[in-house]
Order: sequence, then C-alpha cells, then structure tokens
Amino acid sequence: MKQRVSVEKAIGLRLAHDITQIVPRSFKGVGFRRGHVIRPCDVPKLLDLGKKEVFLLKMKSGELFEDEAARRIGRAAIGGHLSLQGPQEGRINFIAKTRGMLKVNVQALQKINAIGALILSTLHTHTCVFPGQVVAGTRAIPLTIPRSKIRNVETICRRQGPVLQILPFRPKKVGVVVTGSEIFEKRIQDHSAHIVARKVKAFGSNVVRKITVPDDPFRIGEEIRRMKRAGCQLIVATGGLSVDPDDRTLEGIRQSGARVVFYGVPILPGSMSVYARLGKTIILGAPACMVHDPTTALDIFLPRVLADDPISKNEITRIGHGGLCLKCRICRYPMCPFGKGD
Repeated sequence: MKQRVSVEKAIGLRLAHDITQIVPRSFKGVGFRRGHVIRPCDVPKLLDLGKKEVFLLKMKSGELFEDEAARRIGRAAIGGHLSLQGPQEGRINFIAKTRGMLKVNVQALQKINAIGALILSTLHTHTCVFPGQVVAGTRAIPLTIPRSKIRNVETICRRQGPVLQILPFRPKKVGVVVTGSEIFEKRIQDHSAHIVARKVKAFGSNVVRKITVPDDPFRIGEEIRRMKRAGCQLIVATGGLSVDPDDRTLEGIRQSGARVVFYGVPILPGSMSVYARLGKTIILGAPACMVHDPTTALDIFLPRVLADDPISKNEITRIGHGGLCLKCRICRYPMCPFGKGD
C-alpha cells in the first residue's frame, strides 16, 4: 500500500517509486530507486530535486519487498556453476560461470510459476551456454509479496533439488568407427569422421582413435571393444543404420556387448540414430544424413554426452515436440527450438 508524506517524515521508510535526477549537460537518470529506505542525509537531496512529498511503501505484516523476494527465490533455485546478479529493478539474473549445458528441472519450474505473483523465466533446458551468459531471471510481480509464497518456492526447491544448474562439458577421449564396405575398399571417400571430429572439438574433446571397417557386425563390435579398452569414453559409429539389408552397424553395436538404450528417434533429420552403453562408455550411432545436413540428431545428443547427462528412452519420446528441423537458409542452431522438447 502507498502513502504520501512529507520528506522530513519519510526517514526510515521505503520509497514506492523511482525518483528522477537531472544534472544539466551531465546526467539524467534515477536518483533514488524504488525500495530505497530514506536516510536523514537523503532529505536535502530530495528537496533539491523538488520533492517536498514522496510516496512511501507501507508494508503489511508477513510481506516482503520485491528485492528480498527475488533474492530468496534466487538462493533457493540456484544450482552448480551459476551465480546471482542483482537485484536491479526487482529482478535477479542467473549467470553461467562456466561453459556447459543448462539443465532445468521443468516440473519444479512449472510448480514455481503456478504459485502466482512471482515468475522464474529460463532458457530451454539442454541449451549450451557460455560464461557470463544470462540463463534465467526471477522477480516478484508486485512491489510486495506475501512471505508465504516465497516459502512455497523454497519448499519446492528443497524437495526437488536445484531448479537450474550448469553441467560443464568434460574433455573426453572419442573414438570414431567409420562403417561401410565401399569406404573400407576405398571406392568412395569418407566425409563423416572429420565432421564428428569438428563437432566434438567444439565442446573441448578430441578424437583419439579412428578406424574404417566393412559392413561386418563382428568387425564393428570388435573395434568398439578395442576402442573401449584403449580408454575411449565416447565412441561414434557412422553410417550403416538404415533399413537396408547390408547396413549392419546396429548389429555390430550389439555384438560389442553394448546395451542399446534406443534406436530410432522422433527427430528429422537424424531419425535413424542409436544411443547405447558399454559399461561407462557411451556409443552413438550417427545418422548418415550428417554429411549433408548441418544439424541432425547427433547435435542434440553429443553435448549431453559430453556434459555427462544420461539420456533415457522415455525422455526421447518428448523430443518429437520440436524435433523437426526448420531447414533455415542460414542455420542458427542451437539458438532455435530444434530438439528442445517440452
């Protein structure tokens, strides 16, 4: 609630509005921000600004001012590798402290935004971010908010864990198994291995082993096991994943002893992709379309693997919402909705 009082009687009370200060040819901006608690030394300056009276914020018992409300939401929701900035005009920003992938607890986020009179707004979960980037912002909508609403936010965060965190990209040893008898026999040139190498390097990892094998599931499986023994934490198998009878890569992945978590994803381009696990080693079956499409399912899965973020089969079913690439003339991925899911 606002009340209008003389400046001299406003000491110790909180301003309900910004007060503009103008210094000719020098400055025009905010002299006093809303929420400022007026001190005795402020009285002469307010009078100099022509303010004999001001509107003050009279807070009821059990209410919080917007700045403190935003601070408490920020402290409750923040997870690893993030910092808080502000408040500025009642808003707190969440800032990435490292390069990595933003992970949002979407269920908790929805519960918080359902409370009312406050908001928490984020980038999409699984967005790749850089240090210093604003990844989320929060504020109370009115100048004051019931303390009970902020306690509800804190309870949700305490029960469900951090709403936001950054999963840093971890340097990994990557192996590439290029499949295809026509490539093995040098009838055609392979273009997939250097594409994989370029993509993993962008996240701070390197291809340490590469081999080309024919469409033989036993050879494919053998090379995958050999790469695992050599310390490869991620193995990318390229080609041979369509429904053609001579495409044997999926069978080769199984021959290695790996457990196939999923084959086939609701993503275009890249629907014929594989995600498998051989112990702690992740195996990605990359779609053949990556040699002519700049962005495919591989670009969705690769950063998650390099950020140590497991992918479940159940989760894949939701990626179909937003899983159709727009095929923009100039590709702006990842700054687009492709693969973000719900």
